[in-house]
Amino acid sequence: MDVEFSLVIPAYNEEARIEATLSKYYDYLASTFESYELIVVADGCTDRTPQIVEDFSKQRDSITLLSFKEKLGKGGGLMKGFERASGKLLGFTDADESVSPEEYHKLVDALQNGADCAIASRRADGAHIQVKQPFARRFASKSFNLLVRLLFGLKVRDSQCGAKAFSGPLVKSVLPRLQATGFAFDVDLLYNIQKAGGKILEVPITWKHEEGSTFSLNNSPAMFRSLMRIRRGKPGAD
Repeated sequence: MDVEFSLVIPAYNEEARIEATLSKYYDYLASTFESYELIVVADGCTDRTPQIVEDFSKQRDSITLLSFKEKLGKGGGLMKGFERASGKLLGFTDADESVSPEEYHKLVDALQNGADCAIASRRADGAHIQVKQPFARRFASKSFNLLVRLLFGLKVRDSQCGAKAFSGPLVKSVLPRLQATGFAFDVDLLYNIQKAGGKILEVPITWKHEEGSTFSLNNSPAMFRSLMRIRRGKPGAD
């Protein structure tokens, strides 16, 4: 049987919350699709995240753990997950469950109604933020998205929200072109989808900030350098 939907969850040291996130998303997939797969990418974890995922999968079908000893970065981990995925539709969500399965389903609806790529947005009209990020994070995020719009012509207000869904064949077709292995991966992916002629739809969602994010404002200079490499088509974007 063909797989209808593949969901990839990247996880770095998420032992405190990965089981709760897996439980909710597994129940969502099982109740929504006839065939599905849940792929967890344990990215250089030094805690019990891989063991928790392995234990969770023993009593459930359609769960795959990809565990890497060395840290690949968010983008590097997602690329490994995408390579493994076989769904007609393909997506990812962050392990912190800042986007609930009920909200994630809005992306699936968008794909089923003709979008090639549906991205969750905290800034599109109709979005609602339950728990805000600290001011410095919000300012940095808005500045980053303005830069993305100027550099890449991406007409989206929120490139970095950690929930996205796509046509599986479209993602597979652009994977060889992707360079960014860090947090600039989302921009790299969206830019290449746009260049491939994919229709990107920004979907307003209800979102809540969760403490414990692995992203730090200290990453900002590296993300800027990575954006410039992506824009110039240079290899080595981190």
